[in-house]
Order: sequence, then structure tokens, then C-alpha cells
Amino acid sequence: MKSFVSLFLAVAFISSPVLAADSPFTGNVALTTDYVFRGISQSNEEPTIQGGMDWTSPVTGLYAGVWGSGVDFADATTEIDFYGGISKTVDDLTWDLGAIYYYYPGADDTKNYDYWELAAAVGYDFDFMQATASLNYSPDFFASSGDAWYPAVNVTVPLPEGFSANAGYAYQWIDDNAAFGTADYGTWSLGVGYDIEGFNLGLKYYDTDLNEPSECADGCGKRFVFTVSRSF
Repeated sequence: MKSFVSLFLAVAFISSPVLAADSPFTGNVALTTDYVFRGISQSNEEPTIQGGMDWTSPVTGLYAGVWGSGVDFADATTEIDFYGGISKTVDDLTWDLGAIYYYYPGADDTKNYDYWELAAAVGYDFDFMQATASLNYSPDFFASSGDAWYPAVNVTVPLPEGFSANAGYAYQWIDDNAAFGTADYGTWSLGVGYDIEGFNLGLKYYDTDLNEPSECADGCGKRFVFTVSRSF
């Protein structure tokens, strides 16, 4: 764990002055106690480092980026996501249309881990809270499990002194549940965040309506996850 922390701090402090304030490029790095994706642990409930880089056009709203994280699958230790799309904000309304490709280098091709999704989202800033509704669709989901739909709603409430609160609910529909390894399921989260000296500290509670081990081998139960992140 000490090596994880040392690497995270080194990247965070060294990277922060690299990009100019008016640069179309931004980056992020994070250290988390568990990589939870749609309510299910991807890192075997162990800590991992994550990070990415984004390019955004201030004129057109077009964007592209890459993001990576450690995972702990049978024959994959890394996830790399490539994505792009267009996003616009009009007054307090923001909309986003894009696509994501999930790539697991080194994984056995016969496992069919790699897949892509279309993604759409709309959000509104009510001043006292920000709310977002999104929908992701894959025609051939993880492990060749067929069509998959993932609608989600999330809210963030800014609080005094740099704190914030957040909550979300989503549902994962999967065409071939046997291939994926679980039934269709709902997932939800509650969290708090705190900004200090350019870092964000986040504590989030995750849960699903799957039962371990009858409906999910492991990693889908209730858990608290602590994350330290920095954008630059």
C-alpha cells in the first residue's frame, strides 16, 4: 500500500503544473481503496491507482480522452477506456453524447472482455444541487453478454466549507445473464466529498440488490470506498 501512495503523490504533485490554465488538455489521477464499477468491485476489493487525460474543444464542445485503472480479473490486470463525443452547456442545462470503448490488454481473446457503449446524458444545475440523468447502451456487453442497458440518475449537493454530498441510483439490464455472471440488478450509492489544496477526498457507500454468493460470486455487496483524487 505504501508504494501505491508514494506513486499517487508523485504523479499528483509533478503533473499539476504541466498543463497551462488555458490548455485544451486536462488530466486526473486517483488512489482508491476499491475500483467499484456499477456497484461491483473490479479490483477484488483491493486498492488501485487510476488516471486519465482529456482533450476538449472550447469552441465545438467535442472531446476525447483515455482513462485507466488497475483491475483484478482472472487474466487481466488493467482496464483502459477510450472515449469521445460532444458536450454543450446552455445556461444551466448540459447535454452530452458520446461513445466508450473498454479495453483489457493481455486478456484472453476468447473471454471477450472488450466491448463498447454509446452514452447519452443530460444535467441541470439548480444552484442548490446538480442533477444528471444518463443512459448507456452496448450491443455486445462484457464477456459477449449481448445487449445491455444502463440508465442512471445522480445528484450532487454543494455544502459549506468545501464539502459536498452525492447520491445515485442505476439499473443494469443484460441480455445474456449467464454469460455476464449475474442477474439484472439495481445499484445505488451515497457519498460525501471534500476539496482541500487541489485534492478531492471522497467517501462513498455502494450496494446492489444482488445476493452473494447465489447471484454474484463476490464484490457486489455493501462497501465503503475512500478515494483521493487530483485534477490538473
